[in-house]
Amino acid sequence: MQKDSLKSKDSDQEATVCIVIPAYNEEKAIAEQIQKVRSVMDQTDWRYQIIVVDDGSTDRTADEASKYEVQLIRLPRNRGYGAALKAGISAAQSDYVVIIDADGTYPAEAIPELLTKVPQYDMVVGARIGPNVQIPSLRKPAKWFLTKLASYLAEQPIPDLNSGLRVMKKAVVEQFYYILPSGFSFTTTITLALLCNDYLVYYHPIEYYRRVGQSKIRPVDTYHFSLLIVRTIVYFNPLRVFLPLGLILFLIGVAKFIYDLFLENLSETAVTGFLGAFIVWALGLLADQIAKVGLGSRLKR
Repeated sequence: MQKDSLKSKDSDQEATVCIVIPAYNEEKAIAEQIQKVRSVMDQTDWRYQIIVVDDGSTDRTADEASKYEVQLIRLPRNRGYGAALKAGISAAQSDYVVIIDADGTYPAEAIPELLTKVPQYDMVVGARIGPNVQIPSLRKPAKWFLTKLASYLAEQPIPDLNSGLRVMKKAVVEQFYYILPSGFSFTTTITLALLCNDYLVYYHPIEYYRRVGQSKIRPVDTYHFSLLIVRTIVYFNPLRVFLPLGLILFLIGVAKFIYDLFLENLSETAVTGFLGAFIVWALGLLADQIAKVGLGSRLKR
């Protein structure tokens, strides 16, 4: 069953927004989340559309969502958080897209405040830095590490790297479809992609509540997130990775060269350090040129 919802309190209102809710086995939470979103948006002047993407759920998630006036997209199998978001964003009939999780962790009441920051920003992120943020203790060290790593590589502070509540310009997101993954790393990738390409991103503090049901993020995902961050930065800003790596090799070569002076014998280690540094720097410069040419050709399409 598929229903379309595009409500308006003011038929002359030109701006529209689509709220995309990806859901995988969220039968206990999806109904309440839809009701919260509708209640909040009905109090605004925004014309809005709600799209629920059932990501191949094996429970009654789709049945629960179909009870409400929403556009329901059912994926034939579980393809991942990012795939569900891309399906919902592609179906959106608006210039702006809001994404929010179905598990009740993100406050739907924050959506109108986020929308006040458009159109001057390309993406408005609900940053989980409010006074009542309830992130599981086991996830805090990994979250801190990933945020610091991404902030260093992106050369600017990132208060929240992978928040699942944000407003984005649909046209901007579509430019990066070719690198957006199908898994949980969707939000991490779109954040780094916009920051590395000088798009305007605004962070608005929000609360974060305990989820309904079991989390689908596993400890091994920390490794995957780390690898993805490095790969994304290498794609957009490779010198941020290659220059420090080359510097480490160069300093090793210098240290070994100074040590060898006392022994009056230049070792292979010192030479290898110098050569390795120059090779890494050369690769970095080549990668930087390829990244700029490749990105420029894609953005012109």
